[in-house]
Amino acid sequence: MNKNIWLIGAGGMAQDYIKVLQGLEKNFVVIGRGEKTAKKCTETTGCEVQIGGLEEYLLKKPEICSHAIVAVGVEKLYETTKELLNYGVTNILVEKPGALYNWQFKELKNLGKEKNANIIIAYNRRFYASVLKAQEIIKQDGGVSSFNFEFTEWSHVIAPLVKAEGVKEKWFLGNSTHVVDLAFYLGGIPKEICSFSNGSLSWHPTSSNFSGAGVSKSGALFSYQANWESAGRWSVEILTKEHRLIFRPMEKLHIQKRGAIPQLFDETIDYNIEEQYKPGLFLQTKNFLENDLAKMCTIEEQFNMIDIYNKIANYGDK
Repeated sequence: MNKNIWLIGAGGMAQDYIKVLQGLEKNFVVIGRGEKTAKKCTETTGCEVQIGGLEEYLLKKPEICSHAIVAVGVEKLYETTKELLNYGVTNILVEKPGALYNWQFKELKNLGKEKNANIIIAYNRRFYASVLKAQEIIKQDGGVSSFNFEFTEWSHVIAPLVKAEGVKEKWFLGNSTHVVDLAFYLGGIPKEICSFSNGSLSWHPTSSNFSGAGVSKSGALFSYQANWESAGRWSVEILTKEHRLIFRPMEKLHIQKRGAIPQLFDETIDYNIEEQYKPGLFLQTKNFLENDLAKMCTIEEQFNMIDIYNKIANYGDK
């Protein structure tokens, strides 16, 4: 079997992966679609791009790769992943959220099971140095007692963006779940959740103002809020019996000890890798290529969360 890695896509995110793959000294093929994007990718990274898209590339009947990374536009994630599965690729890392609609997640989950394939959703924030340090503290303190998070998006920035049909309408799923996935990854997935939303935006008609609370399967209480028509930012706070662990910005960890007022930056964390590469991406990619999937979000896990995500964002069952 050809041990080459296939990287599907040549845009900005794909270029971040190229930098990581080069740093890992891996053999890989970049498969893009349009000439303009391919040219820019080559100029930026020095990598040649196979243009014409995955479908045209597969017509050449290449040997099946050992691993594939899908870094195409959100609207193309589902069909690209399905195409790889049907060709016989069994290790696939697909950019979040993996798909846009419930039926797409269900189909990928079932097809992945049928093909005995690993389909991993690329939530790179699970691999932040700040998160790895927080997990050590959580373990030392005996677990998470409670947590809260905010996933406010900047509507004035998003509104003028030109995206494919359906992408902005599912912005919570395609973008905000970076925050929500991390919060539930650290604090525990919900056992019960009560969600409220109101408001609407021209590009996100189902909701613009969010709040909710619940209890995780591990017994931790949680709450969340976001207002896409006001001020705010992404953040996660994890509380143990001894510490408040604050991710604001999410790349850095600030710690407040019980009985103390200051929220101090943790100076013991080595951020060297994250200064060289997109934060979290190096370790995520390395673990994926080594089939070390313990910290990864699988397609099954993502499928099981979709009903909760739809509830938070008021998407119904679509």
